[in-house]
Amino acid sequence: MSDSKFIAPVAQESLHSELSERSPVPSLRDKILAIRNSLRPGQQQMADWGSGPLAISAVPGAGKSTGMAAAAAIAIARQYERSSPRRHLVVVTFTRSAAANIKAKIRKYLKELSLPQTGFFVYTLHGLALNIASRHSDLSGLQLENVTLITPTQSHRFIRTAVEQWIANNPGIYLRLLEGHQFDGEETERLRRQSVLRTEVLPELANTVIHEAKSSGISPEKLREWSRQTTDEYTILSVAAGLYEQYQNLMRSRDFIDYDDMILAALRVLENDSARRIEQNQVFAVFEDEAQDSSPLQTQLLEILARDGGDNSCTDAINRVSNSSLNLVRVGDPNQAINSTFTPADPIYFRQFCEECDRIERLATMDRAGRSSRIIIEAANFALKWINNQSLAKTNNGQQTPDNRQVPFRLQTIRPVETGDPQKNANPAPIGRGLELYTPRDIHHTVELLSKRVVELFGEDPTQNSAAILVRENRQGRWLGEALALVCKEHKITLYDVGERDRRSHVPQEILALLQFCDRPHSPDYLKAALEALVQRQLIPTQDLNALASLPEEFLYPGPLAAPQAETVQKAARLCRNLLRARLELPLYQLISFLALTLNYDQAELATADKLAERVNQQIAGNSSMGGMLSALSEIVSSERFEPVETEDSEERYTRRGQLTIITMHKAKGLDWDYVFLPFLHENLIPGRFWVPPQSQFLGDFTLSEVARAQIRAALHGESTIPDVTQAWEQAKQLKISEEYRLLYVAMTRAKRLVWMSAAQKAPFTWSKPENLQEQAPCPVFPALKRQFPESVANLAYI
Repeated sequence: MSDSKFIAPVAQESLHSELSERSPVPSLRDKILAIRNSLRPGQQQMADWGSGPLAISAVPGAGKSTGMAAAAAIAIARQYERSSPRRHLVVVTFTRSAAANIKAKIRKYLKELSLPQTGFFVYTLHGLALNIASRHSDLSGLQLENVTLITPTQSHRFIRTAVEQWIANNPGIYLRLLEGHQFDGEETERLRRQSVLRTEVLPELANTVIHEAKSSGISPEKLREWSRQTTDEYTILSVAAGLYEQYQNLMRSRDFIDYDDMILAALRVLENDSARRIEQNQVFAVFEDEAQDSSPLQTQLLEILARDGGDNSCTDAINRVSNSSLNLVRVGDPNQAINSTFTPADPIYFRQFCEECDRIERLATMDRAGRSSRIIIEAANFALKWINNQSLAKTNNGQQTPDNRQVPFRLQTIRPVETGDPQKNANPAPIGRGLELYTPRDIHHTVELLSKRVVELFGEDPTQNSAAILVRENRQGRWLGEALALVCKEHKITLYDVGERDRRSHVPQEILALLQFCDRPHSPDYLKAALEALVQRQLIPTQDLNALASLPEEFLYPGPLAAPQAETVQKAARLCRNLLRARLELPLYQLISFLALTLNYDQAELATADKLAERVNQQIAGNSSMGGMLSALSEIVSSERFEPVETEDSEERYTRRGQLTIITMHKAKGLDWDYVFLPFLHENLIPGRFWVPPQSQFLGDFTLSEVARAQIRAALHGESTIPDVTQAWEQAKQLKISEEYRLLYVAMTRAKRLVWMSAAQKAPFTWSKPENLQEQAPCPVFPALKRQFPESVANLAYI
């Protein structure tokens, strides 16, 4: 619905009248109105909230956090006016950094209102859940002093142990997976398939399903029930249920919890009538930011907490939202949902909330954005509509319907702000064309053009500008960082690769992988994990690691009758033998430092490794053995209690002036720069090809994990039947395509004054081998942008 149809719960005039009658401090009325009038129309609708549900669908750069902070401060002021300071406002957001940011803004507005900087709490969703669960430990079952928090990943030892236990308990089903579509019984191939299943396919299936099911409150038993509705030859959901069950048993037996357990524990508390009333009576409303990234259980938790009067029985979607006792304000942008292919987040739930609120005229749109220049806004709007039209042409015979869930984007246009907007330098003038589109010869030509433009933009005084290169994957960022280092140094431009910091956080895991191999070199699992670490560090070439790991002795010490090893295999074997020699020759306390040097760590990574070595050596002082060291390292990796050495301060380091930041598109969300460079926009990455890894193609033209994810989501979304494998694979493919296009949209809208985009004619098929260039098709929206904005196309003949 349009903003003109929005019916504010408390109009400006009634707010003025109410405060005139009740306020013991006459100036408070004027201060509140001054804050309200400093906001844009969409933000004002949030500030006018008085009670009930409200959905705010906001475009990029609309000022969501500023509007929410102002609305929160005004809502707290109204509570003081009603003499109800005992109840507080709960503000929930996605990350700790976002929570700190919005907390500071709320305090600033409360200071302007001359009110105590209290009456509210800001949490991440998991922080809120943990707070509730810990206050009622008898109901939640969480004894925090006795449990360890982990984030399960595909390589986590609990996932791997669950896989091994499932295989032992289900030999018949495992044999069926091993046979795949065809199998001639050859021993080498059998060993290779075993490696693929045990270290890739089944851990990936377990990790995906555990996240999807637990975040939606789905039990292993429910998965088995859904499995009976499918007919696939591998009974994928049944296999997933068994893996999930093994994982849960392991977690309970070792007193470990994950983040979904926090939400479930809080919901157990709120099932109790007395505890629920206690929690609800402390809260007068819940404001949620980044609502497009919520999962079903997270949404359920907030709705229960935001309900007034202890009612928890209403489950029908429309009645649940239309009930005026639900004091819940949810703010988000479905078009910036970029986490749903690797987390349980699904934008469909916020879209549904928006639709439900629209029916009762409680939906507002924040569509005015002052971040970007007009040409960037026009380009982003064009890309959104073009991508939606392409999707509709394929899936709906071209019949466009509003908010069709089959399309990547909600039909929501960014509009420039109006004259007199309070934001300083809103919709700034573009630099150059504002939108620049390049088609270089290859990736080396791309670097040449990009570096030349960077030098021009930073000019004589680089401290006046901020710029970022947004890449789709870290390997591109690493390659670019090396290619641009000399130019940036020559022109005194600080080059900051955010991926380096992420790699430092993986130091303990990489060191553990190599030490486990040194301890048990004949273990296929440990050998493969060590080889993966060496490939990741680009110390050995990318190759079929399953084939190497399936026969460790033959790989490490080939006999005289063995077939000659390829040069890439020989290089990997030599490095592995060097590691084993160091294990025999060096004292235990020097091993971690040696491995850090072997992995070619940079200065910050070496500092992190030294910190790790000191920590481990202290822990094993009374038990100096390889077993003790591995145990200490495993605990550090599992519990995530180890922080890398940081030489920078907060997230503001990403957007510093005078700095060229290299960062992934995912990490760039929520940030902005004067100039944004988007190189390497090729079809094989955006939207990408949904492909099956060659090593697991014996199972068929699909991956078990993605089929399971699509089947679970179909059941959760209330579809009449669970899709078969072919349908589920197609749905998973569409989910990925939609998310990749939303990621590009997010990347484009990070720019204030210039967005520089390029798609080289020749680029690597895979960035693990950047030297292997071949013809690459551009991202489909790139030629469309060139046709729509011909004046933005760079003529390379003159550059």
